[in-house]
Amino acid sequence: MLKWNIDHKKQNRNKFRFIKKVAITSILGFGLLATTASAEDMNLQTVYHVYLDGEHIGKVDEQEIVEEHLEEKIDADQNTNLDLTIDGKVDYISEKVFDPDYNNEEVTNVLDENTSVVANTVELKIADRTVGYFENQEAAEAVVNAYKAKYVPEDVLAEIDAAKEADDKESDLNAEKQTATKLTVGEKHIRDVVLSDDVALASKQVLPTEVLTEEQGVVLLEKGTLEEKVHTVKEGEVLGGIASNYDLSTKDLLKLNSGLTADSLLHIGQEINVTALEPFVDVVVTEEELVEEKIPYETEIIESEELYKGDEEVKQEGKDGKKEVLYSIEKTNGKQTAKDVTTEKTTEEAVKEVIIKGTKVIPSRGTGAMVWPAVGGYISSHVGERWGSMHKGLDIARPSNRSILAADNGVVVSAGADGSFGNKIVIDHNNGLKTLYAHLSSIDVSVGQTVEKGSEIGVMGSTGNSTGIHLHFEVHKDGVFQNPLNYVK
Repeated sequence: MLKWNIDHKKQNRNKFRFIKKVAITSILGFGLLATTASAEDMNLQTVYHVYLDGEHIGKVDEQEIVEEHLEEKIDADQNTNLDLTIDGKVDYISEKVFDPDYNNEEVTNVLDENTSVVANTVELKIADRTVGYFENQEAAEAVVNAYKAKYVPEDVLAEIDAAKEADDKESDLNAEKQTATKLTVGEKHIRDVVLSDDVALASKQVLPTEVLTEEQGVVLLEKGTLEEKVHTVKEGEVLGGIASNYDLSTKDLLKLNSGLTADSLLHIGQEINVTALEPFVDVVVTEEELVEEKIPYETEIIESEELYKGDEEVKQEGKDGKKEVLYSIEKTNGKQTAKDVTTEKTTEEAVKEVIIKGTKVIPSRGTGAMVWPAVGGYISSHVGERWGSMHKGLDIARPSNRSILAADNGVVVSAGADGSFGNKIVIDHNNGLKTLYAHLSSIDVSVGQTVEKGSEIGVMGSTGNSTGIHLHFEVHKDGVFQNPLNYVK
């Protein structure tokens, strides 16, 4: 509610002035009367001493002459909607005299020269700064409400004002606490609308031309007054652009900065004096908004030596939860300036994700005791002379399935097509031994990969120079081929 400190005595002054509200008080005063004779016998006449703001300005033979003159002066003003009066206080003292002496014209001339027609108005002030003068209290309050209505619908303002005027404070408090239950997810509610500074109203007499309309008052509140500010130069800015941002001409900007010229080079971080319109007051709106947000699930990692390092399994799938959050949002002149959580309620619990991560490390050095490199099968060709040349490995055919296995721990040093070998893998067992696997239909490992004895490295095939599906398997020690049967157990 607006602070109202108008002097109520002034509101009742109509009883002390004539119809057009001229502040004139009649004071019946002294008379030169004989104590032993009547006025009629003495043939006395009455004159009126006229005082303006306590100073004697002359005498008139009739009080109505002054009153009618001032009334005509007020009537001459065209501001018929305003409560008009004269800015001086006119008093009378009557006197009975034998030979009256007065000058009506001189008195009215003095009044004309020393009085003005003024309006009884209401002054609107924001934090001790005068915004303007308005016809009455209703007009001043209408300006404030119209300014608020730029950011909040009028019906909402009316509801908020009604709530503030409620006598039952406890009821208001309970209603405020229950706001969250009244909202559904996605809804907003304006809880309060206030001005950033105190607003006060006071009675004031001003010239009629100084009285503002509601529209003029709203513009003044919004635009405010010019305040001196300092602008910090940013990258790429020039004088003309800076001046334009503050509704200044370059010439005016240079006047505010004596050390600058039109040719001055600006540098980043340089401070320049500028002027900017600052609103008299800000409209601060507090909103409540109920939203649904997800609760991200947590992830728990469990290490296991049963899985190799780098491998992992999801033991339990994670799932986000849900919660309803009531936010208190502050907006200043339509722009959000703060957002805080008032309450939050979990509506669906999150499910933790559990991941098993392997810690088992595959040794890159072979044991020296190799396993059969296929799943079953038989030796279709041994090491030795064959078809006029040396056959340096074993040919294994007809396995239970076509998986090719690493004969021992080691590191893959070759994996890819190689002429008559077709698709070939070579494993270095880092103990002087290397194994070779040829004619594969596909390769499941890559160069640099550490493999474990017995792990699958590819699929048996018939690529390269081959008469059928089989594995060609070789063992080399220190670069010299060996009979694989001497190592395979």
